[in-house]
Amino acid sequence: MVQARRRGKYLWVDLSDGDALLAHLGMSGQMLVQPVGAPDEKHLRVRVRFADEGPELRFVDQRTFGGLALAELVDVDGTALPEPVAHIARDPMDPAFDLVAAVAALRRRRTEVKRALLDQTLVSGVGNIYADEALWRSKLHGLRPTEKLTRAKAVELLTHAAEVMHEALGEGGTSFDALYVNVNGQSGYFDRSLNVYGQENRPCRRCGTAVVREPFMNRSSYSCPRCQPRPRGL
Repeated sequence: MVQARRRGKYLWVDLSDGDALLAHLGMSGQMLVQPVGAPDEKHLRVRVRFADEGPELRFVDQRTFGGLALAELVDVDGTALPEPVAHIARDPMDPAFDLVAAVAALRRRRTEVKRALLDQTLVSGVGNIYADEALWRSKLHGLRPTEKLTRAKAVELLTHAAEVMHEALGEGGTSFDALYVNVNGQSGYFDRSLNVYGQENRPCRRCGTAVVREPFMNRSSYSCPRCQPRPRGL
């Protein structure tokens, strides 16, 4: 193993033979570090042992939407990436993330702004929860057309997305149940800091208006109807 890397929701380890061990956690996957001899988890799928006989790396997945695979590394603009990840854009937490280019790509796309935030070919890693939180901070409704965003507003939105993700990382992520834990099995507590996601009928922390939930792509969107008014005509 050469180094561990990440892009969006993909994790991988570069191998010395030029391939990569690629992981995607799906909806319920977990990468756990466990002492040798610790009882197997109920949904243990893959066990990785190391030459130093230290702790094991275990891939646990209840719903089996995630997976591990060997992938060939390919060159993408001077960066070696696993072939299945070649089309994935950099995420706002990536040190090489190009904010100017991401803003331009976002404004060129003819779609709704929340759909654009979740489009992994435009900007990766945001996800449904942090998209709602970034939109709330930017006072934007998720149905706002991307082509009507000003450059300044698009910069603000992506900047807030990065801030939300950094803050969530600092608190161990957002854990709604035991499926969402770090490699040591510990839950995150960013759910206590969520302003709109999962807060239906609770007062907006900015204006006091009750937060609403709306269906979105077989999921849910949460917003403040006063701070984030729906675009006219919808």
